Amino acid sequence: MRILLTGSTGYIGRRLLPILLEQGHNVVCCVRNKKRFPEGGHYAHPNIQLHEVDFLNDSASLKEVGKIDAAYYLIHSMSSSEGDFSDLEAKAARNFVKWSSDIQPKQVIYLGGIANDKTLSKHLSSRKNVEAILKEGDFSLTALRAGIIVGSGSASFEIIRDLVEKLPVMVAPSWLNVKTQPLAVRNVLEFLSKVLLFEESFDKTYDIGGPNVLSYKEMLMQFAKVRRLRRWIYTVPVMTPKLSSYWLYFVTSTSYRLAVNLVDSMKVEVIAEQNDLAEKLGIELLTYEDAVRLAFQKIDQNSVVSSWKDAFVASGASQSILYQVDVPKYGCYVDERKVTLKVPAEKVIQKIWRLGGETGWYHANWLWGFRGFVDKVFGGVGLRRGRTNKDAIFVGDTLDFWRVLLADFEKQRLLLYAEMKLPGEAWLEFKLQNEGDQTVLVQTATFRPKGLLGRLYWYSVLPFHGYIFSGMIKKIAKG
Repeated sequence: MRILLTGSTGYIGRRLLPILLEQGHNVVCCVRNKKRFPEGGHYAHPNIQLHEVDFLNDSASLKEVGKIDAAYYLIHSMSSSEGDFSDLEAKAARNFVKWSSDIQPKQVIYLGGIANDKTLSKHLSSRKNVEAILKEGDFSLTALRAGIIVGSGSASFEIIRDLVEKLPVMVAPSWLNVKTQPLAVRNVLEFLSKVLLFEESFDKTYDIGGPNVLSYKEMLMQFAKVRRLRRWIYTVPVMTPKLSSYWLYFVTSTSYRLAVNLVDSMKVEVIAEQNDLAEKLGIELLTYEDAVRLAFQKIDQNSVVSSWKDAFVASGASQSILYQVDVPKYGCYVDERKVTLKVPAEKVIQKIWRLGGETGWYHANWLWGFRGFVDKVFGGVGLRRGRTNKDAIFVGDTLDFWRVLLADFEKQRLLLYAEMKLPGEAWLEFKLQNEGDQTVLVQTATFRPKGLLGRLYWYSVLPFHGYIFSGMIKKIAKG
């Protein structure tokens, strides 16, 4: 069958794609930016067709795609910086419905959020509204509503992990007592793949949840149990939503914008209405503790497929930066350093490809950590995002507070763009080049200042740059 997959570079989309390919389908991956689509592995599968389309662009279309059998609608914009996310999500859904006449799908499968509480958060109201818009389409809609999704790299998993592993004692907001029904990401993918052209699910909505109904506090404690950590949690009623958002923002790796929306959603009870879909599809629901254990198996094996931290909405950045692979030269301050290699180039490029995350930046990691803390204080992403995979790097990935713009292992070049709070723009580039009969490592930091403040900033950090960048290139060059 021919399947259209929107959101194919997102957290769920990246995991669903190999399953659809395994089932023998031809998959048309709709991407806003082709540069974000990974290369190699199953991404180079002959049954994949790429179609670049922005569902927020009214003049775009799906005419080039041709007729398909079914489509997955996995587009979300919860923490977008480009406007009100609910308006953006509604606009994208309307455009999809309008353009669906070009592809004539028999079925559209939508992954939304459980919305049974009388008072819904803005996030859940938006998901429900998108579902209502999709129902207007000339196709059969299967709507799956999930609550907290638990899996390696998921937002909820990583936030809970941050809280549990960093805080032995927590004084937390009272919304930690709100009930929810977490579901393993493995089960989410089973539901998504098994309802495909399952006619009994046409024009129906299903809540999908795991076998456990837990409060957020119970989720934290069970997570600690799996990790064999002793933790104490005390809830207080005096913490306002704003204070709760700051608490979540400073302790975890989430952005402040996303923290605000998460706190708004966490005040709403998210419990699934019972149905027999799992039984009909032959799905065995995993307990919350089993879902956490499976997630850590993926982490231990360094096989995390996708992470919410790599999503552009996690930082509020625009995907347009991925086109900035030509670093500007005019009106910029440049710190360029070169070292002639005395070890094989392969060892050096492998070391570059391990930058960030647990590996760190090879020199003065405490200063990198301090810069991340300062970034957090001023509302930035900080240094806690780490990286999704210890060895592999793809365009669009995050490396701490950097975004990968170019990662060409064969041409031995890595280009990063700073997502930290700055009075300007910054790039960091590593490349190997031949000079005569020698191989040279070139490390270049480029800063394009914005106004007088940007210029003052550059000169104020020059002493630190001299120490950090000189030490870093020397350590990398040793291989």
